Amino acid sequence: MGDAPDSDADEPDAETDGGVRAYTVRLELVDEPGELLRALAPVADNGGNLLSIHHQRGNITPRGHIPVEVDLECPPDRFDDIVDALRDAGVNVIQAGEEHYGEEVSVVLVGNLVETDLSNTLSRIEDEADAVVQDLSLAAPEGTDGISSARARLAIDSGRSEEALAAIRSIGSDKELTVVEPLLGGEA
Repeated sequence: MGDAPDSDADEPDAETDGGVRAYTVRLELVDEPGELLRALAPVADNGGNLLSIHHQRGNITPRGHIPVEVDLECPPDRFDDIVDALRDAGVNVIQAGEEHYGEEVSVVLVGNLVETDLSNTLSRIEDEADAVVQDLSLAAPEGTDGISSARARLAIDSGRSEEALAAIRSIGSDKELTVVEPLLGGEA
């Protein structure tokens, strides 16, 4: 009778939703065949379940590597083992931590984005709206001196979308930008 609980605890399927957490790990990979697969193996080998992979092959980091964001879930006691295994495999781990964001919203900013310092705008959104910019697309049909637009996909804490959008509206107002907000919720 004593063997059954121990063997069940070792099975990945024995984990309950309450015992598994979502995490995001940011990596930098060399642009060579097989590098992504090599980087993902330690996740599975150490009890992690891949949720999503954002492989930004078109972007290059200052060190000439490709940024990759991996969302995974695992029991909290296995996360450090996954990060250690990635590093032991020679994978450059840039950031590893628990994912605290339960919602995503997308907003469009329109105006003189370059002149008003897009980098500062994004930093303020992350700080003041307590959001993480997960993706950004910029369109500048008139060049950097004209009106441009940017679509930002943001991760925010569950239940904080109205608060975050209010902060983004305030930033837009400060910088004379138009903020096009998403339709939120499913309430009729």
